[in-house]
Amino acid sequence: MREFRKRFYTFRGFLSDLKDLLAHFADLRAARRRGLSRAFAEKVMLAVTVVNECGACSYLHAHQALKNGVQPEEIRKLLSLELGQFPEYESVALAFAQHCAEIRMRPDPEAVQRLLDYYPPEVGRSIIAYIRMVNFGTLVTNTLYAFLSRLKGKPAPGSSLLSELLVIILTAPFTLLTLFNIARRKDRLK
Repeated sequence: MREFRKRFYTFRGFLSDLKDLLAHFADLRAARRRGLSRAFAEKVMLAVTVVNECGACSYLHAHQALKNGVQPEEIRKLLSLELGQFPEYESVALAFAQHCAEIRMRPDPEAVQRLLDYYPPEVGRSIIAYIRMVNFGTLVTNTLYAFLSRLKGKPAPGSSLLSELLVIILTAPFTLLTLFNIARRKDRLK
């Protein structure tokens, strides 16, 4: 078995992102009502899942992207992070999503401002809300995978059993719902 290399949460990082997510919860709720299509939102979220190396989340968002009209070739490009292949209107958000995930949701303030200057304010805030949400979800899921890897005798470098357990316990409803939805969707595709 290979060494665990996915991005995951430490407890401190989890608390910081949870606080940030809750502070911007209104933006997340409003994002679905704003001018961002589901297809575009799924592309943005898929870019984050690829950087965070969450196979389950990439699978889920690729499926949702297909369901919302994204072409298979576009999904292949997203999974390869070939973001320059998209129209400028999308590639700006996709590159920003990649940037956010790569630096653990601590984007350069100038990059945030460029995003908010490029898009109408409600679209820019929606993009950031989707990135924030999917980043949190992928890292929680990967923390669960880190725990499962630990049970197989391959603990994730830089993680601790206590940190993994705290994240899993505090997000148990989310984690169980996510795993249930992934399993249900896989069964429907068979």
